[in-house]
Amino acid sequence: MIFIFSKLFIFFLKPLVWVFAILIFALFAKKRKRQLLIAGIVLFLFFSNNFIVGKVSNVYEAAYPKNQKYNVGIVLGGYSSYNKRTNQIALGASGDRLFQALRLFKSGNIQKILISSGSANLLDTTVKEADLTLGFLKQMNIPDSAILIENRSRNTVENARYSLALIKKYQANAKILVITSAWHIPRTKLIFNKLSDHKIDYYPSNFIGKTDYDLPDFIIPDAAAFSNWDLLLKEWVGCAVDYARS
Repeated sequence: MIFIFSKLFIFFLKPLVWVFAILIFALFAKKRKRQLLIAGIVLFLFFSNNFIVGKVSNVYEAAYPKNQKYNVGIVLGGYSSYNKRTNQIALGASGDRLFQALRLFKSGNIQKILISSGSANLLDTTVKEADLTLGFLKQMNIPDSAILIENRSRNTVENARYSLALIKKYQANAKILVITSAWHIPRTKLIFNKLSDHKIDYYPSNFIGKTDYDLPDFIIPDAAAFSNWDLLLKEWVGCAVDYARS
């Protein structure tokens, strides 16, 4: 029930839903129609601006750790979907998480890749992201001995709980690197550090914030900016909840 409620809550957390709701109110309102319309337009321009969301992300997103060697690199799920046309994995916007893990493995920075992800689908939970990724890693010629699979988790808390338990069985004092999106690391760090007895490092991928901004980022509304705000707001609420639990 909590899992279902969280999905509904995330929907109403979207700024685009707020803009749409205000404009609907403005359409049917008998009073303050003009004020509501202006408020809707201002919110639209604010949340669709790439520069604003990018600069906020620049402050919030994590930096790269120092170059070190790790026993296990944990890749957090949420980077792919199931392609029914090919019956294989389809990498999404956060697919850089997996690519960075492959690069770190090939460069010798991590000895094993642990994929932590079950199914976050409300209706069909038969397809596990970690299982799909296993097939992909084999196609990339990653040896079975270098792969660990955790396919039960549905959120970051379960990612941490199940992954750390699996690593403890494999190597109790393993040096761990968690690989996830840059905007997800502050919350990930809060959760993993709470559940781990050892120091863990974090490797960011698919940054929202840019290093340089172009003129269109300042003046042209972009639907992608709304998606980026969705991610940030979800993370901030999650951080508040997880901090309150600790």
